[in-house]
Parts: sequence; C-alpha cells; structure tokens
Amino acid sequence: MVQATDLNGIIPAVIVPMGEDFTMDIPAFRRYLEWVISQGPVGLAVNVDTGEGPYLTADERAEVIRTAREVAAGRCLIVAGVGGPGTAQATANARAARDAGADALLVFPTPAFLNDPLDPAIMRDYHQAIAEASGLPLIVFQLGPIFGGINYPPNALAEVLKIPAVIGLKDASFDAQIFVQTRDVVRAADHHITLLTGNDNFLLESFVLGATGGLLGYGAVGVGLLVDMLGAVARDDFDAAVGMQPRVQGYCDYIYGQPIGDYRARCKLALTQMGLLEADQIYVRPPYKSLTGPEELVAARQAVAEAGLLATAAV
Repeated sequence: MVQATDLNGIIPAVIVPMGEDFTMDIPAFRRYLEWVISQGPVGLAVNVDTGEGPYLTADERAEVIRTAREVAAGRCLIVAGVGGPGTAQATANARAARDAGADALLVFPTPAFLNDPLDPAIMRDYHQAIAEASGLPLIVFQLGPIFGGINYPPNALAEVLKIPAVIGLKDASFDAQIFVQTRDVVRAADHHITLLTGNDNFLLESFVLGATGGLLGYGAVGVGLLVDMLGAVARDDFDAAVGMQPRVQGYCDYIYGQPIGDYRARCKLALTQMGLLEADQIYVRPPYKSLTGPEELVAARQAVAEAGLLATAAV
C-alpha cells in the first residue's frame, strides 16, 4: 500500500544550471537547491520541463535526482517527472527514478492520450502500470495543449483518480474554467487527492478556488513569494494575499512572457540578478534558445527589482 504523502504547500519545479556547452553544472545546482529549500517548500520537482528533464540523458536525470536528494537530506520531498511515450519506456523511467531516490512521481501525459475521444482505460492502465512498476505515489499531470499536453475529459480523469497510488493532481490547464471542473472531479474522488495548481497565469485565483498546493515552474525563482501567498490564503488572510498579488503575479508575468517557451531561460537570467547564478550558468538545451542579449538582461533586472528580490542569495 502506498503511504499518503503530504503535498500541501509549494513544490517548485527547479532549473538546472548549464554552461555554454550545455553540460550540467552540478556544484551550482547544489548551491541553488540549498537556497530553494531555505525558502520552505514541501518538495522539489526535478526532471520536469523547467529543469529540462525531457532534454537530459537517462544518466543525467538520475544524477539530478541523486543530487536533489542529497541536498534535501530529508527536509523536503523529491518529486521526479516521468513519462513514456510508451508504457514500457514510462515504467522503465519510473523504476530508474525510484532507484535514484525519488519520493513521488509526476506522470507526464503521453501522446496516446490525444486519442479523441480518449478511452479512460488508456489513461488508467498507463498510470496503473507506472504505479506498479515503481511502488511510488503518483501525481497526475494535466498539462495544457500550449505546452504539448492535454486537458483530460472528466470521465477519464475520474477513472485514473481511483488508483490508490494517486495522491495528487497538478492542473496546468492555464484555463480557470477547466481548473474548476478539474477541482470538482478531484473532490469527488474516493480517497484524498491533493489539488496542486500549475497555473502560473492565475496563481492567487487558483489558491482561492481550491488548490492547497502548487507545483510550479515559477517556483524556480519565486518560491518564497508563493510560500507567503499560499500561507496567507490558508490563514484566510485574503487582504494580505491580495496585497501581494501585484508583486507576485507581476514577476510571474515576466517569467511567462512571450514567447512562453523561453520561460526556462528567463528563470536563469532572473537568478543571476538574484545573486544565485553566474552569467556562464544560464544556458538552456537546444532546441530552446538561451537568452544572453543585453535587452533580456535589462528586463530580468527590472522584473527582479520590482519583485523585491535583488541580492536574494545574500539575504
């Protein structure tokens, strides 16, 4: 029986520093993770899109998990992103993540879920196979089409939530109406499932509408802001939460500016302005483009300053 894991809180999807040759800078990664953990998250999400997991080798993904586990040293959970495209590859990746030290798995949608209409058994069997292969708790991942995913039909989502190993659902639909629909399916499940927002475009609203945690790419740079905002909502201190909104969402709107796929590179640029990365650690793996131009640097510095996060590492 899978043990229930408390997912209430912020789980930042962390970046991986890389040099100009696109190799991982593990010492810089360790220093960065120590800062993230100091902000009070309940977990770290590794090998997901923000951390360029789909573009890492199998050995690199294992190294990322091992490093995160060593740095965390039990202070927070390690959630690893896994997926297919086929069930055989997904289960192999799940076992590898478990062996490297993951505490739970975030299961990415597979192209088979794009079948229209989606047979609920396809989605259920895929997640069930991953659960059985790994023996780890699962977080179902609803990933909006803008990121290459799918917003699940309610009947398919309800079916997969019957799996005992499923303890959480991350909604990254980037659509408030779909989020509310998903929330209602989660609330109707036959066992407790934590609703995690992945909607960086309406953070406060998703907390107020029922998310009790967040697994967010924005958390790679704004984890402290998110911890404070979610804490205010949990205390029913809505005046404080609303008061934070311009600062929190304004910074997020920079990170997720157009084109949205450049958000990883913007995160790394912002971290240089926060004193957490050096200028030679900001590269992202192709086909995405690294942002190194002076205009990007100016925009990053302005966004960090307006969020009150300059020299964060020193603080």
